[in-house]
Amino acid sequence: MSMATRGNFIRNCDFGLKIAIFIVFVPLIAGLVWGCGKDQKGAVQRPPAEVTALTITPKDTPVVFEWVGQTESSHMVEIRARVEGFLEKRVYEEGSLVKAGQVLFRIDPRNFQAALQQAKGELAQQEARWATAKANLARIKPLAEQNAVSKKDLDDATGQEQAAAAAVLAAQGKVREAELNLSYTVITSPVTGLSSQAKKQEGTYISASDSLLTYVAKMNPMWVTFSLSENEYLQSLDEIKKGTLRFPPHDSFAVELVLADGSTYPQRGRLIFADPSFSKETGTFLIKASMENPKGILKPGQFVRVRLIGAVRPHAIVVPRRAVFEGAKGQFVWCIDKEGQAEVSDWIGEDIFVTGGLAAGDRVIVDGVMMLAQGMPVKAVDKKTPTAAAGQGTAAPGAGNAPPAAAPGSKQAPAAPSPAAAKPAAPAKK
Repeated sequence: MSMATRGNFIRNCDFGLKIAIFIVFVPLIAGLVWGCGKDQKGAVQRPPAEVTALTITPKDTPVVFEWVGQTESSHMVEIRARVEGFLEKRVYEEGSLVKAGQVLFRIDPRNFQAALQQAKGELAQQEARWATAKANLARIKPLAEQNAVSKKDLDDATGQEQAAAAAVLAAQGKVREAELNLSYTVITSPVTGLSSQAKKQEGTYISASDSLLTYVAKMNPMWVTFSLSENEYLQSLDEIKKGTLRFPPHDSFAVELVLADGSTYPQRGRLIFADPSFSKETGTFLIKASMENPKGILKPGQFVRVRLIGAVRPHAIVVPRRAVFEGAKGQFVWCIDKEGQAEVSDWIGEDIFVTGGLAAGDRVIVDGVMMLAQGMPVKAVDKKTPTAAAGQGTAAPGAGNAPPAAAPGSKQAPAAPSPAAAKPAAPAKK
């Protein structure tokens, strides 16, 4: 190819390339120019998010406090032998319900029968000596009045009669002691209750240092004990002082038990005792409740949840638990066109108390919050104010939901980290 021809070919290629560039980019540029010139008001707008909102209405709300407690017999009796000897027989059936006065054990009584017979013989001897002394004194007195005997003879006869009388009293005491020892060989239950296993078997020698035979636990009523910490006690006093908590008159709480399977014990009890001092080891003080147990459902040593019913939070703000979320700064709720600091307190049933940041008339988003973002418009449907269910226990506050992105249109009300759940000092009636 000559140089001239090559030059023409290169020029022709440059021209073709320019044509291709024009064909590709001119429509693109035209489209951009046309798009920039289009009216932005014609863009498709995102529809409002549909949510359910709750209008805050403060009202007096019952609150229930809950602890872990343990049952114990109201009268746990140690059955011990009161005399030494060989255990002859176990009469009762281990683990059975025994009645007051029912025979549980028998100790070999023969030694005690012999001791009783000996004591009775000694008593007879002393009674005979006393009779002789009384007869002698009766003869001396008339003679002394006639001065037929000396004053010393009268004094001696009087002293012998008094000594014989004292000896009779001592002998009678020994007889009574022997009778008691013999009666102690028959060991009975002092109360009606559930018996434990026998600690000693038949034929074992029972000594004074090792006399425990079994236990009998009175089953009705049953006691339930639990402990209140110093922090809980002080917090309840502070809430009462601020007017955010009110105890029932005379602290007459009703006591309800929740058993291990989640069922509620059918009987309700009452507080009967509160330890006047805190334990130095645990920083808590003991509270005791009495529960009727006519059917024997409760057994000593059971772990139960103890609920105190009767306290009220005046003018409380309650929202459903699902409306509370956990964020980087703590717990919060979504509000519509409101700003605020929502301080979450303790739970009650499916609801949760909010102690600050919300006021009457505020609208809290309850359902439909997972797709919200800050500034997003919302379409709200009102929901009725929740009613806290009485009989539900308190728990540590909080909701296990992850926070959505900051939600516009509805404004976020951040919450401080929740405080510990309040529990009453529960002063008890004695």
